[in-house]
Amino acid sequence: MPLYKTDPFKILFLDIETVSQVEDFSKLDENWQHLWDGKTQYQRQDETPEDYYPKRAAVMAEFGKVICISCGFLKEIDGHRTFRVRSFYGDDEKKVLEDFAEMLCKHFDKDYLLCAHNGKEFDFPYLSRRMIVHGIHLPNSLNTSGLKPWEVPHLDTMEMWKFGDWKSYTSIKLLSALLNIPTPKDDIDGSMVGEVYWKEKDLERIVTYCQKDAVTVARVFLKMEGLGELPEEEIVINND
Repeated sequence: MPLYKTDPFKILFLDIETVSQVEDFSKLDENWQHLWDGKTQYQRQDETPEDYYPKRAAVMAEFGKVICISCGFLKEIDGHRTFRVRSFYGDDEKKVLEDFAEMLCKHFDKDYLLCAHNGKEFDFPYLSRRMIVHGIHLPNSLNTSGLKPWEVPHLDTMEMWKFGDWKSYTSIKLLSALLNIPTPKDDIDGSMVGEVYWKEKDLERIVTYCQKDAVTVARVFLKMEGLGELPEEEIVINND
């Protein structure tokens, strides 16, 4: 019996990739250097603000930016099922977020749930915070302020796997391996995204990586719900 009584055709699965606002600490102005110092002083232990910046700035919405959002959904036409994948990406974070928000409002903002791995602690709040920074009106699916927990339209595959064990953290790589799902981390991993973006200038490589994670989130969800596999031949990628 499924864990959640959720129609898999009413879920938008997603993953995001983020990097630091600037390439290294020295490129922050003096005020932001002080703000970084204050934000991280109890986390850095013996590390300097300069050394800690490239390690953690990307995961803090105040000091990072979204460079890619990959999402996918199940669609069935005449008995033929496909998983449609689309990515929003670029150096201009505001445009990435605006385009994604527009898509949510037009097609996925009513009756749809958002699903990500560790999405409730990272992807969803990060997207919401960065949209607010840019003055973008939050789509209903991200505007969760004041909602009761059961009213929030979010699913999280990591939370599903915890089964109430809040001490546990399980990466998507480990969970997919455990469930015999093809690993999404066969090219780069999250720790390499900043270097690939700033040093190699290879955004397309990051997009490919992000898309694989979005597909894996869907595969993990379907497997945990007992809803079968998501074979490669059903995956359709369209970034136009």
